[in-house]
Amino acid sequence: MKRIAILIVMLTLMGSVSFAQKLAYVDSEYVMKHIPEYNSALKQLDDQSKQWQAEVDKQYDEIERMYQAYQKEQGNLNADMRRRREDEIVNKEKAVKEFQRSKFGMEGDLFKQRENLMKPIQARVTKAIQDVASAGQFDFIMDKRSESTFHYANPSLDKSNDVVTKLGLKPNPSLAN
Repeated sequence: MKRIAILIVMLTLMGSVSFAQKLAYVDSEYVMKHIPEYNSALKQLDDQSKQWQAEVDKQYDEIERMYQAYQKEQGNLNADMRRRREDEIVNKEKAVKEFQRSKFGMEGDLFKQRENLMKPIQARVTKAIQDVASAGQFDFIMDKRSESTFHYANPSLDKSNDVVTKLGLKPNPSLAN
């Protein structure tokens, strides 16, 4: 009987400790929109992406012209000439696909450039979140934009504006989605 009473008291204390955790969340996209360097980096990445895509499009247009010229002349070419022209078109297409992969692939230049530009910004935001968590004595601060889904989020728990302020910026509610 004594053991059961002790067990009940321990479970009650453990239950109350687990409910004492403080939780908050931030909207990282909202916070990032406040940082001028983030917006500048996005524009820089977008401009670079458009430039590379224009190069890819130009090369595919050239391949299309080569193919159309080949189609027109195909009847006048001997077998060796046809094979050479086909190989030329195929090799050009392979080169364009390789260029595209080197620029836009998972290990491509755009990915690396994005990582280099965003890493310092994300580090600043992470530091600001940690400072807000320490100051507010929060046990957990979750990201509203992460993989975990929020079906409801109490606005009083949103610490995004605190993080923006901690970064030395002025919160702008119009940037919220």
